[in-house]
Amino acid sequence: MQSPVHAATLLDDDFPPDAGPERDLRRVSIHPDFWYPVAWSRDVKRGKTLGVRFAGEPIVVVRTESGAVFALEDRCAHRQVPLHAGVVAGEAIRCCYHGWTYDCTGRCTDIPYLGRERLPNGVRSYPCRELGGLVFVFTGDPALADARPLPDLSAADDRAYKTRRFGREVACHYSFMHENLMDMNHQFLHRRQMGQMKARALGRRRGDHWLEVDYSFARTEGRRPAGESIIFGQTRKESVGEGKSIMTVRTEYPYQTLRIVNAEQTVVMSLWIAYVPLDAEQRTNRTFGLLSVRRPSLPFALDAAWPLLVWFTERIFAEDRWIVEREQEAHDQQGEDRNHEVFPVIRELRALLRECGAP
Repeated sequence: MQSPVHAATLLDDDFPPDAGPERDLRRVSIHPDFWYPVAWSRDVKRGKTLGVRFAGEPIVVVRTESGAVFALEDRCAHRQVPLHAGVVAGEAIRCCYHGWTYDCTGRCTDIPYLGRERLPNGVRSYPCRELGGLVFVFTGDPALADARPLPDLSAADDRAYKTRRFGREVACHYSFMHENLMDMNHQFLHRRQMGQMKARALGRRRGDHWLEVDYSFARTEGRRPAGESIIFGQTRKESVGEGKSIMTVRTEYPYQTLRIVNAEQTVVMSLWIAYVPLDAEQRTNRTFGLLSVRRPSLPFALDAAWPLLVWFTERIFAEDRWIVEREQEAHDQQGEDRNHEVFPVIRELRALLRECGAP
């Protein structure tokens, strides 16, 4: 929702042009002092481990025998071998090599052949939480973790909505992902799936660490696909006329959301998504998304149509993935960002991502 503080509706002329010699956004690392999803809860089984990465750093997520979850640096302090290959023992993890044991704080609690009298320092631990079927870790200064809120994923637990959880690796810098979702002028890319659509930006607002824009859409060619009809609850023959529904896309660093509100001011669809860099250069990210669609009045209608909606959204996501990876390829080939951006919203978004990114 829009923050009441520092919010203002902005027109095109209110946005300053891109500054000249600013640092290349595609080389700005994501800021670590936030909660980032690193795994789906369902993928971390009781009594098992899962090795993941954040910006090149290996992390092991451990599900203890009681069901609790914790996260440590995925390197044993002894020989630096991966802890995710180890064994969960009660509420701790034992390295697969020599059996060194670590608790949830990363403290080494036992070395089988030395006893507990001469224990070395342990490994780094990460604050870890579960929310909305995701495992989050705080990758920056742990002293800031409690003060930094987790995202609002309430729609995923609301029975009025059916939620799809999806994720994939995308070979591009996270900033390309933010731009792709926020710039709805790219609907021409999806013309085969959605027909010809014209997006109209209605208003933009900017606050501390966030930017959002409202859109309406008008169909200029083709028929409404069934996937849209499922979301909006209208027949295929109806066009998406301006004023019938409003889409709001928001980057609230480091996450992104998309909400569609119909003419009755009901949220018919919401999307929450995060982009987690995997490699040290941050040229590959893993997306974690929650797509929630409001259930219609007819019981089980959405459940019956769900496979069609999944098929439709997968085709849209595949086209988006292909295009942002081509943007990254062009950047790598040219060695710099040569984009000639003219859309004021994206200029402002780039400024926001530079400001919020790692120093």
